[in-house]
Amino acid sequence: MPATIIDGRAAAAELRARIAHDVTELPEPPGLATLLVGDDSASAVYVANKRRQCVQAGMRDLHHHLPADIAEHELAALIDALSADPDVTGILLQLPLPAHLDTAALLARIHPDKDVDGLTEASAGRLALGTPGLRPCTPAGITVLLDRAGVHLDGAEAVVVGRSNLVGKPMAQLLLQRNATVTVCHSRTHDLAAVCRRADVLIAAAGVPTMIGPDAVKPGATVIDVGIHRTETGLRGDVDTDAVLGIAAAITPVPGGVGPMTIAMLLRNTVTAARLTQRARAAF
Repeated sequence: MPATIIDGRAAAAELRARIAHDVTELPEPPGLATLLVGDDSASAVYVANKRRQCVQAGMRDLHHHLPADIAEHELAALIDALSADPDVTGILLQLPLPAHLDTAALLARIHPDKDVDGLTEASAGRLALGTPGLRPCTPAGITVLLDRAGVHLDGAEAVVVGRSNLVGKPMAQLLLQRNATVTVCHSRTHDLAAVCRRADVLIAAAGVPTMIGPDAVKPGATVIDVGIHRTETGLRGDVDTDAVLGIAAAITPVPGGVGPMTIAMLLRNTVTAARLTQRARAAF
């Protein structure tokens, strides 16, 4: 029996509708500051999509398009100002940055309560400790997809292929918080297929086209494909989808699976950041 397709577009549309309703219940619309440095075409498309969906959800679009040769101290000063500005709810520094800029140092300047990408060290620490905070968008979106698909994580064996700070590591933390037993695989893992075959939930986030084939999927597993690659035959993920459709119980497509959820979770984080700001003001 072919695998059930986990529809990320439908899940994202439902989430955006809830977010738009949540925005109407806030004292004032959240303000999302997006920072785009330079003219990378892919980054420009990503930021334009984020800004468009931000406005559609009733939020304020606070965009800054900065020159590629901006000095690091100038960008740092802008981030500091946005972090201190009460009218700014969330800050998103679009990556990658030009090579002369220190990405880690600049991300660290974002106030953790405004870190809507969930990428600062403070946000990572909150995630690791299980304390409230803003979570990285793609892993958080995957947990929503798993819940929507009715996947039970409590006690499940989960395998994450990839150990990036953006997806792999935070994904493992979120799965642990849901009481899954988690294995993280990477380029040094021996017999990757054998490890993956243990997984009730297999999350492929290694950035290698179609690296997960039928020999790596346990019958009845749920497979989440985070990868997206432009190939001569079209867009492909990290999973050889056609080859595993008859083995997995459920799978995300590429495109239309994980991707749409990432921006939706960014919007949800912006609403969460607005609530954090409200609580901070009330306490003051």
